[in-house]
Amino acid sequence: MALYSDKVMDHFMNPRNVGDLEKPDGVGEVGNPTCGDMMTFMISVKDDRIADIRFKTFGCGAAIAVSSMVSEMALGKTLDEAMEITNEMVAEELGGLPTNKLHCSNLGADALHAAIEDYRKRLETGEPAEVPELHEVKRSGKDKQCPYCDADIDASSMLCNSCKTSFDTCPHCGKIADRSREKCPHCGASIHKHG
Repeated sequence: MALYSDKVMDHFMNPRNVGDLEKPDGVGEVGNPTCGDMMTFMISVKDDRIADIRFKTFGCGAAIAVSSMVSEMALGKTLDEAMEITNEMVAEELGGLPTNKLHCSNLGADALHAAIEDYRKRLETGEPAEVPELHEVKRSGKDKQCPYCDADIDASSMLCNSCKTSFDTCPHCGKIADRSREKCPHCGASIHKHG
């Protein structure tokens, strides 16, 4: 079982800036939907600063925490300042990540940089950015892992026996999410609670 810092758990359980921007100025998407983690960042830019930022992440708890932290680190920064955010800085801000989860910090900074590069390219072409479609992520058995503690869970169970988190299934993306939360940490959609 992976051991996450309190900060990682806080950003996973309470992700900041999750969801879509209605009219993004730049969109960056990294990862591979056929093998696991996928991150999409959308930015709104005003006076060369990131005025708003949203993300959608399909992945483990660390990937969602990284996305949340990157969004907080980038908000309000100039584009050049945001391009200086590194993978190491993200992991450090989160109080560290388990070695087998460091790739998540790579994806977060890469997705932010891709969104900035997309914005700069669109300034030259004049083409508007579009909110990307959701990808179907095939995880080959990873869906049987708790997104909070990475413990193996029974596919038919809605409770992790390791960390005792109760899950619900997001009606929008189908991923499991904390039943006590209003929004899915993967896609930002509202989670219907079971009565």
